[in-house]
Amino acid sequence: MQKSIYNKSILALGIGTLLASCSDSHFEEINKDPNRPENATTTTILLSAEKQVIDNIRNENSSLRGSQLFAQYYSQNIYSDQSRYDIPRSYSDTYWSNAYKALNNLNEIIRLNTDPATKNVAAAGNAGSNANQIAIARILKAYAFQNLTDVFGNVPYQSYGNQDPEFQALQQDPENLSPAYASQQKIYLDILNELKAAGDTLIKYKSGTTFGNYDVIYKGRNELWAKFANSLRLRIATRIRKQQPAESKNHFDDALAKGVFTSNADNAVFKYQALAPNEAPLYRATVTANRKDFAVSHVLINVLKGQLGTVKVQDPRLPVYATKNAAGDYVGQPYGLPVAAAGLLTATDVSLPGAVVNAANYGEVLQEYAEVAFLISEYKNWDQQEYINGVTASLQKWGIAQADINTYLAALPKADKANVLNQKYLALYTQGDEAWAEIRRTGYPTFLVKPGDIVWSRTVDGKTTDYKFQPLFGEGVPQRLYYPPKEQSVNLANYQNAVKAQGNDDITTPLWWNK
Repeated sequence: MQKSIYNKSILALGIGTLLASCSDSHFEEINKDPNRPENATTTTILLSAEKQVIDNIRNENSSLRGSQLFAQYYSQNIYSDQSRYDIPRSYSDTYWSNAYKALNNLNEIIRLNTDPATKNVAAAGNAGSNANQIAIARILKAYAFQNLTDVFGNVPYQSYGNQDPEFQALQQDPENLSPAYASQQKIYLDILNELKAAGDTLIKYKSGTTFGNYDVIYKGRNELWAKFANSLRLRIATRIRKQQPAESKNHFDDALAKGVFTSNADNAVFKYQALAPNEAPLYRATVTANRKDFAVSHVLINVLKGQLGTVKVQDPRLPVYATKNAAGDYVGQPYGLPVAAAGLLTATDVSLPGAVVNAANYGEVLQEYAEVAFLISEYKNWDQQEYINGVTASLQKWGIAQADINTYLAALPKADKANVLNQKYLALYTQGDEAWAEIRRTGYPTFLVKPGDIVWSRTVDGKTTDYKFQPLFGEGVPQRLYYPPKEQSVNLANYQNAVKAQGNDDITTPLWWNK
């Protein structure tokens, strides 16, 4: 396994630091000597790690060309192969490598706070206690590993509180260059325990702060980090309910009792800057790189117009999620067209992502209250009030006027499996990674395009051509991505063991929690 991924060299690229203001969370890129990691403070490492984690999950390849397409929020014009599940294996290389770089940074925070030679220095100034710094690093590691395993399945994993031999992917001494892959089942169960332990630690010191403004997500507020840990437990416990019902229930009940998100004020958000080089990932792809080949899909536009799905009025989120085309209408790009037809509609013919969504300083969501409310509604057998709470929270988050919220709520059908999960799908817009996971877990929403569906009918000179959605690989939404090709050259034996345990290394192999 490549040394830069799994060993303790953490500063081979620029990391962020705060500007002078104590009240603003501005950051700029600075270079650090990769051979002198002892010069980095835990605060600057934390800032770098947060940005690395979110940059990676929302990067152009894994998000814009991956999960956002799989969830059918966006659709391609000109190049449409990824919409039809022809996924370049190089996408996996980038996602995998950058995930472990971020995880190494988080692990370094833990190491600096546990090593007797550095722990007193690590806790100096306003950084916070050793225990609290470790707890926040554990939460972010759990979040990053959960996303990583949801993309690939079995992966090399490292735990703080569990010394299982399979959990030593980030092992420091001796350097572990060819780690074993842990099963997704073991990873998920350990992540739940990691989040519980970290949340319990921070609850004890909930009035305190850790990392201060170097923490872009919560400005160091321990209480909010504890809520985030418990809210993530709801997500993860729900994901494994089919496979581990008792463990799922224990964690769900415990997390609820200890405190989860109760409003949008609790949302875990990483807010980017309006200035280079710290703009949001979507902005960098569509504005900085001037890419116009991704538009909002016809599926999402038609649902928001009230023409598809169970809500028959226009969704007030439509002008936030999408822009009007040159003719002044909201028109979605047909999803998954063959290449010969994909470019027949230009960027001016269809709706591009909305200005709020595509802002340079957009705040990327790790988890929000709306999702938590929908999770609780599902847990309580599709509870009506939590369903309403989730829809309301999503509308409020996007700045919808109260009168429009009231009108939309009045048009909502009653809570049931389909209606709750449909609304959850709409609320997860921009969070393609989580939406893709939920589509795989639940099979909802059912209005998504399926193989053989007509996605566009075009009439020229009186002749109508129907274009159907035909995947290039598989028969439906990808179940996972391929492992990075380099794993077969640098970690072959462990790669082979993972494939033997999990199933073929292709996009049709379901993950453990979805079998």
